[in-house]
Amino acid sequence: MNIVECADITKSYQQGNVLVNALNSLTLSVAEGEFVALAGPSGSGKTTMLNIMGGLDSPDSGLVKVNGKVLNSMSQSELAAMRLEKIGFVFQAYNLVPVLSALENVEFVMLLQGVPAGDRRKRAEAVLDDVGLMDMHHRRPSELSGGQQQRVAVARAIVSGPSIVLADEPTANLDSKTGEDLLVLMKEMNEKRGVTFIFSTHDKMVMDYAGRLIEIRDGRIAFDHVREK
Repeated sequence: MNIVECADITKSYQQGNVLVNALNSLTLSVAEGEFVALAGPSGSGKTTMLNIMGGLDSPDSGLVKVNGKVLNSMSQSELAAMRLEKIGFVFQAYNLVPVLSALENVEFVMLLQGVPAGDRRKRAEAVLDDVGLMDMHHRRPSELSGGQQQRVAVARAIVSGPSIVLADEPTANLDSKTGEDLLVLMKEMNEKRGVTFIFSTHDKMVMDYAGRLIEIRDGRIAFDHVREK
């Protein structure tokens, strides 16, 4: 079953006096449980595509379906609710709340979902342990390394049981060893929990780990290859 379906997606931006065509009639589907990398040079449209899949941006034309729901016809409040319940996000800049501990950052999504305090705490502790931060629950982001902060971000993305995680350049600010550790972790989450992961990336290591590599150039798919398991 396809968890994401995008048909004939076009998207343009105005940059000064220039109209930039970010996506040109791009059609793409992703099945449940895939581990997908969207690759391509800067300006190719991969991050725009990721943002459209997550309901953070809307196409000029074309159809976007996630979890069987058409995003185009949703209100802003409906999109926010879907992002809260169904989609986890991991950003290049971590986007952690600096005044909250690692545990509180991971709990935050569940707080918004109305999960009772005791359940929130148990689930957040368990997922932080899963990502290798057993002794760092009460440290704030400033007391963690970049790799540890990104692990907190991954924990936050998966703790509420989303069906899909969208990761925008998640290894960009990490050294190669830390980046690989993070990829191994996300691959385990993909295999153990069945969570679909879609990355936008320049990182060859991410491309090598992906079960499917899609290269986007000039807003179109130039290459789409599924690796044999």
